[in-house]
Amino acid sequence: MRNVWSIYKKELTSYFNSPVAYIVLTVFLLISGWFFAANFFLIGQATVRTVLVIIPWIFIAFVPALTMRSIAEEKKSGTIELLVTMPVKDQDVVLGKFLAALSLLAVALLFSLAYAFTASLFGNLDEGPTIGGYIGLLLVGAAYVAIGIFASSTSENQVNAFIIGLGIIFAFFMFDKVLIYVPPQLASILEYLSVDYHYNSLARGVIDTRDLVYYLSLTAFALVLATRSLESRKW
Repeated sequence: MRNVWSIYKKELTSYFNSPVAYIVLTVFLLISGWFFAANFFLIGQATVRTVLVIIPWIFIAFVPALTMRSIAEEKKSGTIELLVTMPVKDQDVVLGKFLAALSLLAVALLFSLAYAFTASLFGNLDEGPTIGGYIGLLLVGAAYVAIGIFASSTSENQVNAFIIGLGIIFAFFMFDKVLIYVPPQLASILEYLSVDYHYNSLARGVIDTRDLVYYLSLTAFALVLATRSLESRKW
């Protein structure tokens, strides 16, 4: 864990020592804030329901952009070879970078709690769906970050990493949107694989262990794939 912690601090510091963190946080809050303000001022509804619906869509492009440089840049610059010659395992590199990106995502979600606070002052905030929705967003974010780290580990080019991550994340998001086009036997499988299907359950305020197991399994699987991809340079 000492190695993971060192990589985590280095990666998180690199986010905030460059414009990346500030640009990401600003863009995220501007987009999500616009949807909250549209409900608040134009429709006259003090609710975060629209924000909780739109943030998973924002994550589809937001997370690959956040993670595309994590390993791809290290590969391109050659620093990944220097890093792994130290007493650091490949899984330590992957986990440290994953936790750093997830921390930045959690900071973005933390700032967005201002919408829930505002809604509670001017309306009747439905606490169950709001708490469930934010738990769901953190779990969705963790799964997407893990997928983004995997995508970054497959290429030295950040643009390629972004496209690969975007494609995989979009596929998992859309699985439950194409059920009418697939055979009934396959529909239940695709529905279970859909990230949005499990998120909708949490956003209703229903904390089901099956949803938690799904997100934790998807995150762990993507991190294992990222580790194996990083190890492939030795083959």
